[in-house]
Amino acid sequence: MSRATLRRGADRALRRSPAQLVFRRRSRGLLAVLAYHGVDDPAQLRRQLDHVVEHWTPVSLEAVLAALDGSQPLPRHSVLVTFDDGFASVLDAGLPLLRERGVPAVAFVLPGLLDGSQPFWWTEAERLHAAGARAPEAPGQTATELVGWLKTVPDTRRLEVLEALRAQAPDLDTSMRQLTTADLLTLEQGGVEIGNHTWSHPCLDRCSTQEAERQVEQAHEALTRALGRPPRAFAYPNGNHDLRAEEVLRRLGYRAGFLFDHRLSAPAPGVDPLRLSRVRTGSDTSLDRYATILSGLHPAVHRAAGRR
Repeated sequence: MSRATLRRGADRALRRSPAQLVFRRRSRGLLAVLAYHGVDDPAQLRRQLDHVVEHWTPVSLEAVLAALDGSQPLPRHSVLVTFDDGFASVLDAGLPLLRERGVPAVAFVLPGLLDGSQPFWWTEAERLHAAGARAPEAPGQTATELVGWLKTVPDTRRLEVLEALRAQAPDLDTSMRQLTTADLLTLEQGGVEIGNHTWSHPCLDRCSTQEAERQVEQAHEALTRALGRPPRAFAYPNGNHDLRAEEVLRRLGYRAGFLFDHRLSAPAPGVDPLRLSRVRTGSDTSLDRYATILSGLHPAVHRAAGRR
């Protein structure tokens, strides 16, 4: 029996267990902030959003901010949909599905990549690895292990390794479609608010203080110009919280900052608005697992197993 089959069976059993009912009741006053990236499976995303609309209560960032400042509590079983990085598929495949169902969302983007074809750095590393480029000091043999290691080294070292990988495959075309400035306005007009995800997505806790501050500030300035107003929400790249970046966010007037810690949130007065939890999911996540993620059961099992 394959690992995927075993996983599907475990997800099905977990969803149908008494624990799911218990966690769903316990989570009625909490917020599930769903953290997606791109939309690789539009058909499954359609089913997921239908599930949210039928069984939960989709809310906007505005509603979450109102709960944080105490002006309006969230309804029971609230869900906020978010997307990280700014994949073009969020515009092409995600926006029509969200609009059809009236589900608001937030897309955290990298203005350093707008209006161009430069790939996300981790995508470029994976493509270079597939072309035979190697970093001898990196542990493991796979592209996933390479990217995971690059997230742990000082950011200056990450940039050096990427340059060395490029030198090994100088003719490789790694370009990819990125969103344009006009696309951001289209998303906002469709109910997807744009948030800051740094200039180019380094892990902030691996950056120098100067670089961490620049990544937040430069992205903020660019998005303010593009949107005609300053962004008010931020998502930490890779979920790596950084106090130096948080200080910049407070100074710039950000009203919400999101982690990637696979936990439910409890937005209310007194909760730090720049450290809000999110649960991880994807457009290809099965409905069985999706339901247990929303209830908080899957995150609890995840933590009990010692996973990050």
